[in-house]
Amino acid sequence: MEQTPPPGRVLVVDDDPTVAEVVAGYLDRAGYDVDRAADGPGALARAAARWPDLVVLDLMLPGMDGLEVCRTLRGRGPVPVIMLTARGDEDDRILGLEIGADDYVTKPFSPRELVLRVESVLRRGRTGPRAAAGMSAPDPAAGSGTAPGDGTGAVLRRAGITLDPSARRATRNGRELALTLREFDLLAFLLRHPGVACTREELMRDVWGWDFGDLSTVTVHVRRLRGKIEDDPAAPRLIQTVWGVGYRFDAPPGAEG
Repeated sequence: MEQTPPPGRVLVVDDDPTVAEVVAGYLDRAGYDVDRAADGPGALARAAARWPDLVVLDLMLPGMDGLEVCRTLRGRGPVPVIMLTARGDEDDRILGLEIGADDYVTKPFSPRELVLRVESVLRRGRTGPRAAAGMSAPDPAAGSGTAPGDGTGAVLRRAGITLDPSARRATRNGRELALTLREFDLLAFLLRHPGVACTREELMRDVWGWDFGDLSTVTVHVRRLRGKIEDDPAAPRLIQTVWGVGYRFDAPPGAEG
């Protein structure tokens, strides 16, 4: 009888053996293929030996901290990262997101919640953002309303940006955009809903697929995305801030198609 393959390979990196054992145990029971490492060099070695589908990474590691590990992994290739942190300082968490972490969980945390976060991040990588409930119909100029990542989405074109959901590839004015998984999904969602003011709560729900979470995650990803698609990120013309509401994607006059 053919065995069902595991839902993904997860590398758990934490120098606290109790935390690592609990997290690994929950992920193993959820069907994941789990590797473990207790420090930065060990994590990089394990990743080189068997590249993971996702990394659960402690921020506070001896010697090489989690930020440096995340930065090094990102330099080797795309991989979703969920950071574990015991710090209460929001700046540390935001720094992790800016380096490329997809999410973070603050200690102490519920192992069940962490498994749900892992499932969510991996699912988003395979299927892309779900269609937004209650949002206005996508503009025909932005392509079809098929969700990115499902293999059937039409190519989206707007403001010099071309985004191919099936190939998970985006360019601006012919130049390849180096987007993380979450940045790609966020851009795809905005292209599908031009001129619509979206709250951070809506973006969290419809792009991340979460009904909970720190909304600063959205803020950081919008800032990172602006840095990659705007001519001047300090004076954005495409992703506008709607004060008291959230964000809106605008295509400047003459920049359609």
